[in-house]
Amino acid sequence: MEQNILDCVIVGSGPSGFTAAIYAARADLKPELYTGLEPGGQLTTTTEVDNFPGYPAGITGPEMMMDLQKQAERFETKVHYEMITKAEFSKEIGGVHKLYAGNKEIFAKTVIISTGATAKYLGLDDEKKYAGGGVSACATCDGFFYRGKDVVVVGAGDTAAEEATYLAKLTRKVTMLVRKDVFRASKAMIHRVENTPNIEVKFNHELIGIEGENSLVERAVIINNQTQEKSTVDVEGIFIAIGHKPNTDIFTGQIDLDENGYILTEKGSTRTNLPGVFAAGDVQDHIYRQAITAAGSGCMAAMDAEKYLAELH
Repeated sequence: MEQNILDCVIVGSGPSGFTAAIYAARADLKPELYTGLEPGGQLTTTTEVDNFPGYPAGITGPEMMMDLQKQAERFETKVHYEMITKAEFSKEIGGVHKLYAGNKEIFAKTVIISTGATAKYLGLDDEKKYAGGGVSACATCDGFFYRGKDVVVVGAGDTAAEEATYLAKLTRKVTMLVRKDVFRASKAMIHRVENTPNIEVKFNHELIGIEGENSLVERAVIINNQTQEKSTVDVEGIFIAIGHKPNTDIFTGQIDLDENGYILTEKGSTRTNLPGVFAAGDVQDHIYRQAITAAGSGCMAAMDAEKYLAELH
C-alpha cells in the first residue's frame, strides 16, 4: 500500500492552528488538522472574548473557534476530531515526518505544532464548579469583568505578580495568596506589587475552597498553613496564577524545548530545530499568550511551511 504523504499537517485547534489552516489551505497545501482532546483550545473555556479585533460586540470563545473552523473548512481544510499521540520527525531536509493518531499513521512533509499550553490549577473540585463563574487563569482575558470588584490572585511567581498588578488597575482590591513566606517573583515584579496600594499580600496562605450561590464566586475559603486557622475573603473573582504547562510531552527528546517545556523557535520565525517542523501559538509563547498573537503566529507558520515546501522543488 502506497503511503499518502500530505503537504501539511496541523496539530492542535486553537486560534493558531485554525489560522495556520486558513493560510495553508489558501496556499493550496491541502492541510489536515487534528483537533486533539480540546477542540478550539483554551478559548473554549472562556465565556466572553472582548479583545479580539473585528468583534465590536464581543463573542464567546466557543463561537469564535467555530467561526475559525468554518473559515478553514471553506478552503477545504480537513478537520479530524482525533488526538496525535506520537510523533517521529525526520531530521533530513525534505524528509517525511510520521505522526500517529492511535494506530493510524499519518505522513507529512511539514508539520505545524499548535498544541497550546494548559493553565495549571490547584486541583480543587470548586475550581471546576466555578469555572466561568468567577474562576479564571488569565487576568488579561477576564480582568475587565471585575472592574470595581474585589478579587483574589493565587501564586508567588512573576505570573502572579503580573496578574495582580494588572488587576489592581481595574479592581477595587486584590488579595494575593502566597503559599510560602516569600515571593518567587523577580525583584522588579515584587517592587511593583509592594508599590501598589490596593494589593494585599497574605503570605503562608492557601486557597482551600470557594463558596457562592448559583456557581458564581462570592467567597474564597483560605487557610494559614502555619497556624491552620481558616478564614474567608469576600471576592467575586479568583485568578489562579501558578503557571502554564505547554502541551509538548509527545515531542520531548526530538524538538528543542526550553527548561519549562516550551518549543524553541528561531527568532522572528516559527521554525524549530527540525526541517519542516514549525511551532505556533502558546506552545512556543509563554510571554503574550493571547488569541490574537496565537493567530498571528499561526499565519507565520503556514507561510514558513509554504516557503519550505517551495524551496524543496
